[in-house]
Amino acid sequence: MKRDPARPAEPKRIFVITGVSGAGKSQALKVFEDFGWFCVDNLPIALVDDFARHVVKSPSLTRVALGMDVREGRMLSVLPPLLRELNRKGLRISVLFLEASDESIVRRFSETRHRHPLGGKVADAVKAERRLLAPIKGAADKVIDTSNLTLGELKEKISETLGLTRTREMTLQAVSFGYKNGIPIDADIVMDVRFLPNPHYRPGLRAKTGLDAPVQRYILSQPIARRFLNSWLKIIETLLPHYVKEGKSYLTVAIGCTGGKHRSVFCTRWLAQKLRSSGHPVQEFHRDIAT
Repeated sequence: MKRDPARPAEPKRIFVITGVSGAGKSQALKVFEDFGWFCVDNLPIALVDDFARHVVKSPSLTRVALGMDVREGRMLSVLPPLLRELNRKGLRISVLFLEASDESIVRRFSETRHRHPLGGKVADAVKAERRLLAPIKGAADKVIDTSNLTLGELKEKISETLGLTRTREMTLQAVSFGYKNGIPIDADIVMDVRFLPNPHYRPGLRAKTGLDAPVQRYILSQPIARRFLNSWLKIIETLLPHYVKEGKSYLTVAIGCTGGKHRSVFCTRWLAQKLRSSGHPVQEFHRDIAT
């Protein structure tokens, strides 16, 4: 789809994500990726200038995150003046620096049994790393201490930095299915609606689906269906912010009936419409409606 020439182009944004090894750079990059950013990890500093020119020329690269760490060695001293020069040329470049206490970093390396990039004892390597990264930390636009943060809390911090509305950043998918074909393997929350009266056995409804008005009217004519749907919606809306807080970026809610054609289809459509009306972007999919 071509961009409307009367509509201003989205400004280019580049985030450089760096910090102390073990402070969560890899997790931060995943968060940026979840938010729709184009992410590159360990891009050599010598290539940053060329890459920035490529970003300027590319209409599709509007939000880019670059991960860099102490493995760049002495080249790290070049990064702050390079970024200042690129900013002067009109690129909007920000630096996010991830920090953590020595105790937290030593514990994390011990738990993962990873080797510190600088080698040797982790405690000594962290001290040396801090000295190397000090100029970059001093030039950072945002410093986040991850010592006591969960992944969800880190995501919240990054979201605030990017100016995003957190509860609207999780991708929701509502899926209907038939138990005779198995539960969707990617389902996070599963609801069985086989307790509802089955339109399959009503004259004139068997050949229709839960997307057809006669089936919808039949299901909604059942008091238990109305009570269930309202209760189910409240449960989902109560859970969503907690999933977001724990760092969940994708959530699939699966609703099943026997064949996946009537009850589950209608309940999925109803739930998706209600969530959309509350401002949640929801993808709707009916896996077994044609079987």
